[in-house]
Amino acid sequence: MTTAAPTNDCSAANPLSEAERERILSAVDKAFDAQVGFLSDLVGCASLRGQEAEVQALVEAALLERGYRVERQSLDPSLIGKHPAFSPANVSYENFWNVIGIREPAATQGRSLILNAHVDIVPTGDPKRWRYPPFEPAQDGEWLYGRGAGDMKAGLSAAIFALDAIRAAGLELTAPIQIHSVVEEEITGNGAAMALASGKIADAVLIPEPTDEKLVRANSGVIKFGVAIDGTPAHPREVSGGVSALDAAMRLIELLRRLEARWNEERPTKPFFEDVDNPAALTIGTINGGEWIASVPSSCRFEGRIGFYPGDDPHERVKEFEAFVAAAAVGDPLLKRCPPPIVEWVGVVHAGYTLAPGSDAEAVLAEAHAEVNAPGTAPLTAYVMACYLDAAVYAVHAGIPSLVYGPIAENIHAIDERVSLPSLLRVTKAIALFAASWCGVRPLETTALTSTGGLELDR
Repeated sequence: MTTAAPTNDCSAANPLSEAERERILSAVDKAFDAQVGFLSDLVGCASLRGQEAEVQALVEAALLERGYRVERQSLDPSLIGKHPAFSPANVSYENFWNVIGIREPAATQGRSLILNAHVDIVPTGDPKRWRYPPFEPAQDGEWLYGRGAGDMKAGLSAAIFALDAIRAAGLELTAPIQIHSVVEEEITGNGAAMALASGKIADAVLIPEPTDEKLVRANSGVIKFGVAIDGTPAHPREVSGGVSALDAAMRLIELLRRLEARWNEERPTKPFFEDVDNPAALTIGTINGGEWIASVPSSCRFEGRIGFYPGDDPHERVKEFEAFVAAAAVGDPLLKRCPPPIVEWVGVVHAGYTLAPGSDAEAVLAEAHAEVNAPGTAPLTAYVMACYLDAAVYAVHAGIPSLVYGPIAENIHAIDERVSLPSLLRVTKAIALFAASWCGVRPLETTALTSTGGLELDR
């Protein structure tokens, strides 16, 4: 059995005793140095797109050591390409794979859970601009620096070590648990889509993205595009006879800001987005063009993303985008001197989602969050994240309550990315308490003690 069919048994999990809570929290504290070491190992892997094998092998080994049943799950276009969660990919998936760790009790009670985290990262920019080399993780005070430290290898370490702590406390979960270490989150979402398409489901999903210890209430739908524009090359002495593809591309980008503004104007009617600044957020991430320093450029291509709202059909938004570009091509004096721009879809084409307030999963997480924070600290708060999240795959296509909650991090996708270690400790504790309360626990059998990953049991 490789899936955990939702039980929807909201009464199955027993409340944790005070002694069980204390043992779990103590176990997280005892293993935290080891957790930071493991996180540093993860950050030391330069897991850019298509280069995730090293970090996935490290995760695979860690899960095998802990006694999980582990699947190395290749991204299979013949399967995933037919699933509604699939987004266009402009690379071969020959060397792309998820790592799935599964632990199932002999007798299932309680509610099943998936802990999902992505290991793919974005490029670093110029390493010389970093305080520390981006793939040489460095601890500076209460922060750990490195590309992917916050987004989101810290979250993956929290998931693994939270479950370690439950077993180190002499307890085992009474419902199936899965750890999904996935690829492709930063570009297509097809890693999570592959996990779902293969039947990996549960009663709840928790994804410890860096959220500053808040809960994501909703996220944007996103479409990622490439646009190619041809101009007319010319010599500088005959520049009037040419049409610069670069100028045309810049003009089209300027016009696309109007589409961004138009979509942003819809927010007053969109629940939870009324006060969000720029939810559409047109971002042009790359631009390449021209062939020679002293020639009018004949070609240019740019890539970017634009967002929209939960409940919107992403394919209808695609049509709106394409229609806008087509109209600009015939209506703008500069653009109509060029062949029609060619629009390609090169990444996420996916709907946003909303986590409906009042779910059992949210209530259990809120209690765990309160438990690990000082008395008088504000309760768990929720906010909108105007970007793509893998949680949308599970929420939109499987109707699974999907919680996104993780540590404080700064400068993600930027220079000097870093994660707060005190925050990571709190989040690891909260995830441990959440998993134990959500799934239910019972005393760990003596014969299962070898599956604690070498951790000292805290009786």
